[in-house]
Amino acid sequence: MPRSPAARPMTSPIPDQPVAAARFTRYQTFLAGLLAFLQFAVILDFMIMSPLGAMIMPALEMSTRQFGMIVSAYAFSAGLSGLLTAGFADRFDRKKLLLFFYAGFVLGTLWCGLAQSFPALLMARIVTGIFGGVIGSVVLAITADLFAPELRGRVMGVIQTAFAASQVLGLPVGLYLSNRWTWHAPFIAMVAFGVVGGLVIAWRMKPVVGHLAAAQERSAFMHLLHTVTEPRYLLAFAATALVTTGGFMLMPFSSAFTVNNLGIAMESLPTIYLITGLCTIFIGPLIGKAADAWGKLPVYLAGSSVSIVMVLTYTHLGTVPFATVVVVNVVMFVGIFSRIIPFQALISSVPDAVQRGSFNAINAATQQLAGGLASLIAGHVVSFGADGKLQHFPIVGYVVVGSTLMAAFMAWRIQQGIRGRASAPRAVEASA
Repeated sequence: MPRSPAARPMTSPIPDQPVAAARFTRYQTFLAGLLAFLQFAVILDFMIMSPLGAMIMPALEMSTRQFGMIVSAYAFSAGLSGLLTAGFADRFDRKKLLLFFYAGFVLGTLWCGLAQSFPALLMARIVTGIFGGVIGSVVLAITADLFAPELRGRVMGVIQTAFAASQVLGLPVGLYLSNRWTWHAPFIAMVAFGVVGGLVIAWRMKPVVGHLAAAQERSAFMHLLHTVTEPRYLLAFAATALVTTGGFMLMPFSSAFTVNNLGIAMESLPTIYLITGLCTIFIGPLIGKAADAWGKLPVYLAGSSVSIVMVLTYTHLGTVPFATVVVVNVVMFVGIFSRIIPFQALISSVPDAVQRGSFNAINAATQQLAGGLASLIAGHVVSFGADGKLQHFPIVGYVVVGSTLMAAFMAWRIQQGIRGRASAPRAVEASA
């Protein structure tokens, strides 16, 4: 007997169409929090290296060049790992796949905490990147599997606030532990924290096997090849690379620009990060709700407009009061998150269910590799002048604006493709 209209789930016939607010089940609420925790752990592990550099380099008698290798080793090994595992990503229960890579990530973090030399720490970061780089893609695949399109904006809003939470909670605590004991302490603490998270995954998370019901390709290589060569996936990968470019070009030099060019004391930097992070934690979920209510693309385009204005403003600032720097940073990050959250929700509707794992693995690899390349390009553009100020930083801003405009066009094309595929079956049914 067919269900009455009132009994049907509140879903939009076309992905990214605004609908009335759908509700999370109790398990979905728990799962969203768990996935956010995983993102927090991975992001914190990556971000903690930079502030610890001042302690690690003298402790291990390491040059700045060697420390640069330590930082970049994670990103490049994570990108390579994503590519290598893409062919196998849809062949297993996603829960088991998550546990496998999460266990390797925790062990790699433990190795970092125990390392006593440059070679040992370098190998530890490579191993940590190999496992940690895949976790994000598995998280996104699980999100697309278990949350309907009209819920994904809110879920992405919660998950992406992990970046801000790592600034507000993780970095200060990590720095306190390293000052109280040694630079090894934050990694040991993350391992203890991570073990608890792993036990929760094993105990409470349900298997994610819906994608296994569909026919699988026999060859993992062909599965990877078909994902890499699918035109609509290539468009999404290119858009991801451009969306990533902005943050990775600005962030590595933001502290030097703030201190040397804007005249802000080094001791005030933690306050700027704290206020920005707190505002982002509050605003992130609201952006996710807006994306579900008004549509992913409109919110993304609004965020892009804010980002363009604020990036141009920020990169052209001179010596300004502390309050001005705080306001500009907060509004700029609101614009950045208003792009990232709806974009992630939008492209979650791009891959077919049987290719979500491989799609997200390649997409994560694209993000890591594009970020590393963007940082290298920015490093060749900017330089320190004789007065100690950062030179040519506005050029970086222009590059970011250009990539933002190109990504906005690609996002529009992606949405058109999603709508076209969603409406095609109904057109066939109408003609039958």
